[in-house]
Amino acid sequence: MNRKDTQKECEVADFRDDYPRFTPEMKHTHKILVPDMLPVHFGIIVDFLRRDGWDIELLRNDSRAVIDEGLKHVHNDTCFPALCVTGQFIDALKSGKYDVEHTAVLITQSGGGCRASNYIPLIRKALKSEFPHVPVISLNFAGLEKDSGFPLDIKTVLKLAYAVFYGDTLMSLYNQCKPYELEAGAADAARADCVRLVNKLFAEGGYMRYRKVTKRLLQRFSEVKRSAEPKVKVGIVGEIYVKYSPLGNSHLEEFLLSEGCEPVVPALMDFVMYCAVNNVNDAKLYNKRTFATPLFSLAYRYLHHMQKVIIRLTQKYGFEPLHDFEHLRRCADKVINQGVKMGEGWLIPAEMAALAETGTDNIVCAQPFGCLPNHIAGKGTIRTLKRMYEHENIVAVDYDPSATKVNQENRIKLMLATARENYGRIKNQEK
Repeated sequence: MNRKDTQKECEVADFRDDYPRFTPEMKHTHKILVPDMLPVHFGIIVDFLRRDGWDIELLRNDSRAVIDEGLKHVHNDTCFPALCVTGQFIDALKSGKYDVEHTAVLITQSGGGCRASNYIPLIRKALKSEFPHVPVISLNFAGLEKDSGFPLDIKTVLKLAYAVFYGDTLMSLYNQCKPYELEAGAADAARADCVRLVNKLFAEGGYMRYRKVTKRLLQRFSEVKRSAEPKVKVGIVGEIYVKYSPLGNSHLEEFLLSEGCEPVVPALMDFVMYCAVNNVNDAKLYNKRTFATPLFSLAYRYLHHMQKVIIRLTQKYGFEPLHDFEHLRRCADKVINQGVKMGEGWLIPAEMAALAETGTDNIVCAQPFGCLPNHIAGKGTIRTLKRMYEHENIVAVDYDPSATKVNQENRIKLMLATARENYGRIKNQEK
């Protein structure tokens, strides 16, 4: 190795080591900012973490200024979700609302490729010039960033799992009621009541009685008076951030509701179980077995059992349940191998197939700029899915800094025009 190479390697090593660490003492001195990906889910999580002594705030800033800040601080070849998250952090830190000497930012990681492992150094580099004292915290279950990881004990992990289940239930019930409500705002009121109930149960320690809690959520939404008028159902799949985040997908759910459609959004727990199953699959497919493999297998069985109970309760109350994850795996096997697990991998075509099999033929596949695995496993499987399901109507929509909301919505409107035409033709055939 020559002198220049040695010097360059030292500079890289210095950058890796030269960043502020989040220490346990900072729990009592620092405010932690969290990017907004799922407002209801993350709202529940932030509420119980505050009760556990953490000063956490869920960021709601989603103006164009957020994207512009991201463009200034992130390489323009980096994926759009990374740009959004980094921009949201920096826009918030520049707002003057926070004491930047006593503020930290937090990002979740799944431990795989892409954003799952690379966001932390990217955000650190973006913060270094203007906010050198702001630590970046990683919340993950893969043992990453041990010197700046969010401390997780079994109680917090369980709380996170239950919060995701309740958030998924509320998201699904709201979308099944909002387009059909006879009284404006009834679905919003039901969701607000349910969020208050869930937060109260986390505070009182009753959050683990998930059968009872789920029944109360279902009962509250069953009180929303709904029209029997049929609506076009539109599934939303794709990269995890742009699938859920209003900032990332230009408020896609709101747009679909304004078009008189019913958004059908797969559960966040599907992605959690996808990550767990992939660790188990690694042992079977690639002989990559670690000490954590049995733990992931145990966690998956526990989560899947809970999911099946919630599905049965949802059906009992007359609502459409979220997909059984084992059914998703079978759907994936029809299209792509479960060894394809980079990014959202096989989960995307699995969700598109499962949606088609449950009557949601119209799908928006959210494709963020710079997400190669998503384009391959998402857009790359559309032709196969259309051959498998006669009426499947899929549009891949690109989300990137230069894409205008108008262009995105126009592409979706074209898909909806086809959806309404197909719906009318199917109804005529039934007659």
